[in-house]
Formats: sequence, structure tokens, C-alpha cells
Amino acid sequence: MDKSINPAPTKHQSAASKHGKSEEQPMKTTNVGEFAFGKENYRLMLIGLAFIAIGFLLMIGGGSTDPNTFNPEIFSFRRITLAPILILAGYVIEVFAIMKKPKD
Repeated sequence: MDKSINPAPTKHQSAASKHGKSEEQPMKTTNVGEFAFGKENYRLMLIGLAFIAIGFLLMIGGGSTDPNTFNPEIFSFRRITLAPILILAGYVIEVFAIMKKPKD
């Protein structure tokens, strides 16, 4: 028998034929140079960062220059309720922006 006419199958070819797969498998292509997120993902991330920044800015203030006097302004609705809600909403938006699949 002449081996030049019918070469022996390679290890890869024999394994593929055992499993019933064709010898030509489609190669997965990676998109080199593309961003991981789409335009909408970045827009949502910026919105989430804005919510977080506004929440922290709303917490600023209410202190007293004199340590012997108490300023009840530190317990205002804005600092105790509104600002933490905005910060949590910002983090939720950030998680959503990261998890959202970009449109191709």
C-alpha cells in the first residue's frame, strides 16, 4: 500500500471522525480592537456616576464650626433619605450598565 496516496489520519482528524464531527470546524473569530461595551452601556454608566456624585454632594454640609454647639441640620431629609437613595440608585444603574449586552 502506498502511503503517499492515502496519508494516515492525524490525531486531530481521527478524534473528530470518532465523534461524528466534520473535519472542518468553523473557527471562532475574536473582534480585536472593539470595545467591550456599546455606546448605550457607556451612556448608562455616566448616568449612574452622575447619580452617585449628586448623592454625595447632597450629603455635604450641615456641620458646625463650633464643636460645642449642635446643628440639627445634619439630620435633614436631604442628607438622611434623599442622598442615600440617589447613591443606591446610581449603583443599581452601574450594575445594569455593566450587565446589559451591547447591540451589535
